[in-house]
Amino acid sequence: MTRAEAKERNRRALLDAAFEVVSRDGYRARLEEIAERADLTTGAVYSLFGSKNGLVVALVADHLRPYYEEIEQAVPAGLDLLEAVDAFARHYRRGCDAPDALARMSLQITLLDMALHDPELGSRLATSIRSQEEHLVALFAGRPHGGRTVTPHQAQRLTTALRALFVGLSQGVTLGLAPGADEQYFAAAARALASGMSEDPGEPTP
Repeated sequence: MTRAEAKERNRRALLDAAFEVVSRDGYRARLEEIAERADLTTGAVYSLFGSKNGLVVALVADHLRPYYEEIEQAVPAGLDLLEAVDAFARHYRRGCDAPDALARMSLQITLLDMALHDPELGSRLATSIRSQEEHLVALFAGRPHGGRTVTPHQAQRLTTALRALFVGLSQGVTLGLAPGADEQYFAAAARALASGMSEDPGEPTP
């Protein structure tokens, strides 16, 4: 094994261990236990990620990257905005039935709790999540809607609104609080949210 391969193996082991421990313990997660589960030392954490917070931020990016890659595949080019939002909503709803849906929701709630206890970590997590959401902004921008083309500014506003909508709905589905929220429900709610985008009072003046 080359040095680069060993480094990537250690990085992967720490991320997998952090997912288990952070999902369970939140801000109480002990760096020593994460390192022990990965069969490494805490020195490896500092070497690869700089700090415990650095490891948590990397964990979020690692968790979100394949998620956004799947969305890009589920929402093909050539669709108008409402069709793209519909496809995105249905994809998101199917994720609520995935075997790891409960673990993903647990991680979401845990990370929110950690951010509340550590403002510096919260700021870094917000930056990381916004960076990942640029994939969605790029996915929606440039699509036709209402006789116009969706601008990056409009796509950003829509992405923020859709995130809030789907996080709330998916938590309701996973907890059994929204029994009627099927794919059609998600799609209808998302399309209704996107349909008013042709008039955007927040659009910057050129």
